Amino acid sequence: MASTTHFVISCEHGGNRIPTQYRHLFHGFEVLLHSHGGYDRGALRMAKDLAQLLNASLFVSTTSRLLIDLNRSIGHPQLFSAATKSISASIRQEILTRYYLPYRNQVEQTIAEVINRKDGQVIHISSHSFTPMLDEVVRHADIGLLYDPSRLGERDLCYRWQARLKAKAPDLIIRRNYPYAGKADGLTAYLRRQFPAEVYVGIELEINQKHAANGRQHWQALRHLVLETLHDVVG
Repeated sequence: MASTTHFVISCEHGGNRIPTQYRHLFHGFEVLLHSHGGYDRGALRMAKDLAQLLNASLFVSTTSRLLIDLNRSIGHPQLFSAATKSISASIRQEILTRYYLPYRNQVEQTIAEVINRKDGQVIHISSHSFTPMLDEVVRHADIGLLYDPSRLGERDLCYRWQARLKAKAPDLIIRRNYPYAGKADGLTAYLRRQFPAEVYVGIELEINQKHAANGRQHWQALRHLVLETLHDVVG
């Protein structure tokens, strides 16, 4: 087991910005841009707080996932959205080259540099949020911790983090691999294929967006809880 822990924080869906040269593609998609389809509300603030707490490398994107989804693999049917999937192959390649590859490569390179020094383990937390309801189905969770159950370091961290969250806030619903499966396509899933489990731990943190919408003091208190409990289990 590596002796030193290095932290990397990322936020793939931090904003809903559309670069000027592509805005014409989004006529009629304005409502979607300002919804969860356009970005993860609260995820950027959570990512910045995590990076500050952990003195971590921070990677964020404020370009909308509707231009290109940085948390999807090349070839995934949701890599491009309804607004961009029908554009020419040359423009899709241009978007891939300008926005997708630089972000993904930078995260991967930073992790690789730490691992190649052979002086520690990387814990990568990818900050996301989810809608309280999807397709008229209520999501019964306040916080989700997503991981690959076959990787013991990820499983152990999420079990301990969940237990600490429950101890500090018993009224909250803390679930593992919910509302999505940790092994599903995403940046952490991709990076698990690049780096062995003993040196790379990839966790997706999912916060119910109702907390970010529930007033400044409430949202601040929930972020503090997430930070405090994480510090308890990794500090």
